[in-house]
Amino acid sequence: MRFLMMTTDTAGGPPDAVQAEEMGRFIEEMSKSGVLPATGGLDPRATHITSSGGKITVTDGPYTEAKEVVVGFALIEVRSKEEAIELSKRFWAIVGDGEGVIQQVFGPEDIPGQ
Repeated sequence: MRFLMMTTDTAGGPPDAVQAEEMGRFIEEMSKSGVLPATGGLDPRATHITSSGGKITVTDGPYTEAKEVVVGFALIEVRSKEEAIELSKRFWAIVGDGEGVIQQVFGPEDIPGQ
C-alpha cells in the first residue's frame, strides 16, 4: 500500500541542528528499508490550474486565501494504514508541533479490470 504523507504546517519553523540530524537518520533508515521512495520540501509559490467549461486558467501563488499550504511530502510504501500512521507519529515526534495529512495513493493496478 502506498500513502502520501503531507506536512501542511509546522508551527516550530525550520528544524534546529539536533532535529535536522535526527530527521536525517530517520529518512536514511526509511530509504534503506525501501519504505520511502520519495520525500522533499515544496515551494509555497505553487501554480494553480483550474479547468472549467473547457477554459484553463493558470494562477501563480502564493495564495493569501489558502488556509493550508503543503510544505513537504513523503511517499511511503507500507503494509497498512496503521503502519503509515506509526511512521507519521515518528516524524512528528522529531519535528514537534504542526499538522499533516495522510492519504492512500492508488495506481493503475488499483483500477478494476486493469
